[in-house]
Amino acid sequence: MSPGRRRTKAAVRGYGITGWSRAFVGVVESGADHRRITGARRYFRERHVEGLRIGHGVVTASVRGSQLDPFDVRLEMRTVDPDTVVELLRRTGSTDDLLDLARGEQPTGLGELIAPTEPADVTSDCSCPDDAPRCTHVLAVSFEVAAEIDRRPTTLLTVMGTDLPELLAVVQDGDRDRHAAVGDDDPLVADDPYGDHRLPPAPPSFPAVDPLSDLDPTALRQALRATGVPLTEVGEALDDLTTYYDVLTGRR
Repeated sequence: MSPGRRRTKAAVRGYGITGWSRAFVGVVESGADHRRITGARRYFRERHVEGLRIGHGVVTASVRGSQLDPFDVRLEMRTVDPDTVVELLRRTGSTDDLLDLARGEQPTGLGELIAPTEPADVTSDCSCPDDAPRCTHVLAVSFEVAAEIDRRPTTLLTVMGTDLPELLAVVQDGDRDRHAAVGDDDPLVADDPYGDHRLPPAPPSFPAVDPLSDLDPTALRQALRATGVPLTEVGEALDDLTTYYDVLTGRR
């Protein structure tokens, strides 16, 4: 190595950095012994998990273990009910949590309604011979899921069987139902829509131009990369932003 040059260290992989991610990992790790957790962390750091697929309520992946052939892992979640989630958000006046989530935040109230809370909420299966409830391979896959939640909070919604557009649609449907039941001329709707004497905020105005398709996306792509979105997932992130924009502007 030439003088004055420093050897750069490879970045250490992490998970459980955010609250939602820690909540998910905490439930899966519950009851697992230290030896298996330590082994799973090593598998995670060394990228032994392959073919991770996160669907609505189901996660699958393969893990390279001590044998020649990888082991197949499957996680199944006790999924949440979107209508119930939105109703509970309404009761606490927290429906804005969904907009916070669209901005990349992890609202605590919404997380408490979405995230699993007990080990029975997440069932696991692995093709390895270990008969422990949470083997090393299951834990390693869970850590990969947690890392995805750290990177993109909406992943937790997918894991638990819903998504942001679905929850926003439930909110909009509920608003329409209430207006239809009460009537637009009713003073409750006109003067006190929230029932607590607060005036509603002025609706945001949106330009006629669609910033996600009509403008140069270079700056947005650079911003997404700066937040840690992998280059291979920038396109998917742009698709998500397009969906949120369509919901906010009433196009969907």
